[in-house]
Amino acid sequence: MTDIVFRAEDEDPGRARLNQWLVKVGDTVAEGTPVAEVETDKVTMEIVADADGTVETLLVEEGDSVEPGQILGRLSGAQASGAASGATNDDSASTVEVRFTPDDAEDGRAKLGKWLVAEGESVKEGDAIAEVETDKVVLEVVTSATGVLNKHCVEEHTEVEAGAVIAHVMPGALGESDAAAGKPRDQKPAEPAAAPQPGKDASTRISPAVKSLMLKHQLDLSKIAGTGDGGRVTRDDVVNWLENRPQDSEAPGAVTTVPHSPMRKAIADRMTESLLEISPHVTSVFEADLSAISAHRANNKTEFAQQGVKLTYTAYFIAAACHAMKEVPQVNARFFDDRLEMYGDVHIGVGTALGDEGLVAPVLRDAQSLSLIAIAKALQEQTERARAGRIKQAELKGGTFTISNHGVSGSLFASPIIISQPQVAILGIGKMEKRIKVETVDGEDAIRIRPMCYVTLSIDHRALDAFQTNRWLASFVDYLERYEKE
Repeated sequence: MTDIVFRAEDEDPGRARLNQWLVKVGDTVAEGTPVAEVETDKVTMEIVADADGTVETLLVEEGDSVEPGQILGRLSGAQASGAASGATNDDSASTVEVRFTPDDAEDGRAKLGKWLVAEGESVKEGDAIAEVETDKVVLEVVTSATGVLNKHCVEEHTEVEAGAVIAHVMPGALGESDAAAGKPRDQKPAEPAAAPQPGKDASTRISPAVKSLMLKHQLDLSKIAGTGDGGRVTRDDVVNWLENRPQDSEAPGAVTTVPHSPMRKAIADRMTESLLEISPHVTSVFEADLSAISAHRANNKTEFAQQGVKLTYTAYFIAAACHAMKEVPQVNARFFDDRLEMYGDVHIGVGTALGDEGLVAPVLRDAQSLSLIAIAKALQEQTERARAGRIKQAELKGGTFTISNHGVSGSLFASPIIISQPQVAILGIGKMEKRIKVETVDGEDAIRIRPMCYVTLSIDHRALDAFQTNRWLASFVDYLERYEKE
């Protein structure tokens, strides 16, 4: 590993800045090749490579001020000629690969959400350097080496596969020189600027870091005062503006801005993809009389409680779903372009709200083989772990069907409830409330007050039609209404 160093002919060259890079990351260069152009008060000079190698990282942005002896970038695979004492790192040191290696990322589907460490920044073993979003959770990727993060191999919001190399770290102890060389770009002392003003050309010649912030926050850079040379907007300018942004005088009252959490962004991406890009959703609505399970629950919840188990209505809904799967096995399936895979084991994910953070769906495996009390106990334990933030990713994968009991928050019914791909259906349970129901008693119509709720089945119309959908719902409702007899 060889450093690219700014070596001025005299110790005080006056004002100096990196005018432009003549190479980019990944370029192969030979010893003596000009790699950058630095402009001082006296002269414009070229910085040349001290060795053959490949451009590993660029630590300074075009237009930034530089000082004599400052490391501007690094070459990998290089053997230095020793032009400057202390300017190069240990040539025997090799970079350490940082890989995305989750134990159980379902189908390997994930994307790099954001970098937590910039190129050139010092890291310690065990430090989190990036966040990776899967279909279910957000994972932190940590480095196994202490040193300097040399290179990002994956851009933010780009899909990554399990085992992929996402970064390179140059190992070594973090002494004073290493810390100075590896500090983030935005930690250099800011140059004094004379009354910078926003300008119409503020968005020209911006750095990748500024462009990323501009796109992320949908900013108009012409409204931000630039402190860089010629009024150029720097990353610090954008960060300071975001922290102290002016209130919109036309806004109707106070506005609170809440940045999306990685979980919220992941949920948004998956829901949009499922509904708009993958499958056509269709929803059927049935009404269920919950008198039978309400009576059974009233007679048994005390006994269950004595065993430390809370008997909820959701446990009955899981049992009823397993019963309906026997009638219509196509619902317990996954859809692929060339086939429909139907499963004998029913692995049911149950939507669990995490307050404002979002929701997860812990999977109750082999639910078809469990008794009511076993279902209730497993459901209780998974819900408690999820809300305490202790749910494991393994408990969120492998589902073949999902239940959303949205009625617990007062909703009568929701349509459509978005399917968790590649599953083919999701059950929605509305709020239970007493309603008037007309029944036939001894050949006469009679009005009864019953605990009722709406149940919906949103299906992937590529895999299922109205016939299977309605037959499944009919079996589900019949099981609930005949529970005591069953």
